[in-house]
Amino acid sequence: MEENESQIESKESSGEGPDCKIEAFVCTYCTYTAADMAGSQRLQYPTTVRVVKYLCTGKVEVVHILKAFEAGADAVFVGG
Repeated sequence: MEENESQIESKESSGEGPDCKIEAFVCTYCTYTAADMAGSQRLQYPTTVRVVKYLCTGKVEVVHILKAFEAGADAVFVGG
């Protein structure tokens, strides 16, 4: 839990449009693998998306989501 919390950094944004900060909590074996494959194909996603890798997104606790919002995220994506 502490390892994932340390990855969440404070960011400022307007809350909408291209400046919208998105915290993405992703599963190592599902969503992260797909994102890694997209990267190897040189596909890009916005720099305002911050990926936090979990062994399993079933382990994402509400406190992690709340801390992401406290740290300045405008949206949180949980994919597994």
